[in-house]
Amino acid sequence: MANLLSRLKLGAQIGAGWFGKVFEGQDDVHGKVAVKVLGRKPGQSDVSWAAHHDAFLKEAQNLSKATHKNVVQVHHFVEDEDGNSIKFCMAYCPGGSLQSHFEKGPMTLAAVRKAGTEVLLGLQALHARGMVHRDIKPANILLDAKGVAKLGDFGFVTDEIVFGYATEAGYNDHLAFEVWHGKGTSKKSDIWALGMTLYRLLHGQAWYEETPAPRYVIKDGGFADALRWLPHVPKKWRRVLRKMMNDDTDARYQTTDQVLTAFSSLPIAPVWECAVTPAQVRWEQTTKTRRIVVEWDRHSARKHEWRAWSEPLGAGRKKTLGGSGGLIGSRQAIAELEDFFDD
Repeated sequence: MANLLSRLKLGAQIGAGWFGKVFEGQDDVHGKVAVKVLGRKPGQSDVSWAAHHDAFLKEAQNLSKATHKNVVQVHHFVEDEDGNSIKFCMAYCPGGSLQSHFEKGPMTLAAVRKAGTEVLLGLQALHARGMVHRDIKPANILLDAKGVAKLGDFGFVTDEIVFGYATEAGYNDHLAFEVWHGKGTSKKSDIWALGMTLYRLLHGQAWYEETPAPRYVIKDGGFADALRWLPHVPKKWRRVLRKMMNDDTDARYQTTDQVLTAFSSLPIAPVWECAVTPAQVRWEQTTKTRRIVVEWDRHSARKHEWRAWSEPLGAGRKKTLGGSGGLIGSRQAIAELEDFFDD
């Protein structure tokens, strides 16, 4: 490891983003830490870097005071002598980010409600301090050694750079309707972005990418009402996420307190493990004695079929629980599957 400053040691790189790189580190006081290095970009003008540099330093002072169990703690920060980079020493989260969970596939209702509740508690603390995150997405939700979700990378994005950053960093799927129309970010746009984040976690990357990228349709209005849902996601979940992402900020949840209240009654059972591929969606649920399986085959845009059965974990008979009885259209398949999961 190379010594940096104040005995902070830099180790292997563990991540990278639009603003800089993240390394494992070792600090005499805090032990193993994460170190985010924010540096001047090649070709960046003196004026542009000076503006970013000053904004980072100002925000760093706020971040170091933002202490909450669901916020990634910034221990301290140092500026390199050449003035071309700033290093943030932060709590290390060995569980990684929820981006990897999103890429693997849909998370269970229970896992999403747990992560969402924990992030809301952290966001509540930031909003109480007058801070707006502006960059809520799966990659910025980190898990500690106990699996507790923590909100990270807050405060680096400003309204002045939000569109340029969003385009470069692939974040513009998370820009609320009003931001697209020049009204700036707010606590309510954070709520919108968290709603989008939770929608993504419920559905996984394969399902999410089957439709046109949200960045192309959010600004046209009505995005929340046009969301495609996996059939097992309960209607109550859909209502809450739609309200989080309502185009009308007055019709949206106004505070994190309101969202937390709504979350407290969201159903988390039964626990369906779900896997999505272009040709099939498969669900499994295991009880003490049996495994319940649902398969939805998507042969083409117009040819679908599904079947459900239970099978013993030990001795016993396989039981048919339902099915399409042959090829049907996609809308009918979705409607029948929704009825099955509702029952």
